[in-house]
Amino acid sequence: MRRSLRKLSAAQPSRYLESGAPTGITGLLTHASPRATLMYTYASTLDALAQLPESSLYRQSTEAITKHRMSIVSAVEPAGLAEYVERVKKILAANPSNFDNYNGHTHHVEKAGKKFIVIKPKPERDELTEEWDGMMDESSSKAKAEAGGENLLSSAPEDEMDMNTDQKIDIEPEPQLTASQIDEIESKIDAGLIEEVIQVAEGELKLVDVMIKAKVWEDLEEKPTEGQWTYFNRET
Repeated sequence: MRRSLRKLSAAQPSRYLESGAPTGITGLLTHASPRATLMYTYASTLDALAQLPESSLYRQSTEAITKHRMSIVSAVEPAGLAEYVERVKKILAANPSNFDNYNGHTHHVEKAGKKFIVIKPKPERDELTEEWDGMMDESSSKAKAEAGGENLLSSAPEDEMDMNTDQKIDIEPEPQLTASQIDEIESKIDAGLIEEVIQVAEGELKLVDVMIKAKVWEDLEEKPTEGQWTYFNRET
């Protein structure tokens, strides 16, 4: 039903879903890169679950469902994914130091045996709600100058220039899934829209961290009395 609402909410049918477009659910917008987000979140969850004892029932059950959903997402590949991976590998090989800094714009990480490039999103400004500080905003003029082909850094004072020898490397996003591919993932996982699946995955990742901090696998400090956890068992 909700997948039908998403399709009805689109004014013009398209092969690809438009990022930020309404999904048919209030407050939930179309995700820009659902496949990459799910793969990274699931890998992070499996990585975190490895810190729990193998005997933990929570770890066993969460690992099972996470691996199952991850396999569904992984099996659906957008067109041009293999070529994209090769291009990224070449960039990594040519600029290894640019991806070693965790606090940088982009960095390389490994989760659950899989390698990822994490790209920090650019901060979004809302000029309607942002209070003016009395200073002139030069961002718009800078953007216009850059669009016109002018190199603003060449005329900047030396103390205002970025002295970091590592240049900022922009990585193109993973190729998009088509609307039919997203629908395929949603049908196989059967847990609502892919944006809802992402919310659940992110919530599970946070829960794993809480469970680790609480050490839920350890014995209770106060031992339960005999029969405390026995409820209405049928006696034969």
